[in-house]
Amino acid sequence: MAENESICGAAAEGADSTRRRIRLLLVDDETAYVNVLTNRLRKRGFEVTAAYSGTEAIQKMRGQEFDVAILDLKMADMDGIEVLKIVKLLDPRLQVIMLTGHGSAAACEQGLQLGAYDYLMKPCELEALVAKIREAFDKRSS
Repeated sequence: MAENESICGAAAEGADSTRRRIRLLLVDDETAYVNVLTNRLRKRGFEVTAAYSGTEAIQKMRGQEFDVAILDLKMADMDGIEVLKIVKLLDPRLQVIMLTGHGSAAACEQGLQLGAYDYLMKPCELEALVAKIREAFDKRSS
């Protein structure tokens, strides 16, 4: 899906060698989007684990620790709000960035009330997503 290369546009930002790698959980049921975004974030020094459903994300959280999760709001198996509630029970310190392409700002606001760090609308600029990930990581670390 070549169009996804341009969806999250992009100033190349190198990994900061003085920081440990940020462990990301990327959750979205759009396989091609996840694969492209995973590759682009890895090139910027992030340790990315992809999950293609809410159920898979929850399973991965039971076996690994993450610093930040990027969570799509609309997925086929589970609503992003449902996934948010569960992941916050599993790890209350996990910083969650809600990502939506469906213009559901009200649902994202609900996510913020339930403990999400912030939300971004798809399509997003990659540099904006990277900055938001770093901010969320800094909040978790403090």
